[in-house]
Amino acid sequence: MTTPSTPAPAFRYAAVTLDCADTAELSRFYAEMFGLPVAYTSDDFVFLAGKDGGPGLGFSRVADHRRPTWPDPAEQKQAHIEVGVDDLEAAEAHLLALGATKPETQPQPDRWRVLLDPAGHPFCITTLV
Repeated sequence: MTTPSTPAPAFRYAAVTLDCADTAELSRFYAEMFGLPVAYTSDDFVFLAGKDGGPGLGFSRVADHRRPTWPDPAEQKQAHIEVGVDDLEAAEAHLLALGATKPETQPQPDRWRVLLDPAGHPFCITTLV
């Protein structure tokens, strides 16, 4: 707990890390989507550097990773990223070509599209951000 005489430490958003079975495949997908370079790689982890010192994106190998089954609740979605785009149709086509898939369930397709990355994590593309 901070007090008036003790300033709160500074915090900044640095990254989010997604668990997956194949770090190379998933990091390639997101590197191409966002245009981010690989800053670090090992057998079990890949980190993409953020643009202009901004937040990065990490990928951690989990041996028994279970693919999310959204919208079926059998395996929870585990993570959810919102991605701003200028054109929903063009962005969706590009991401599908990179390896994303599109589930049948689309709660509000005129506002955003739900896609699944190659490891099954749902993410949304939207023109609202």
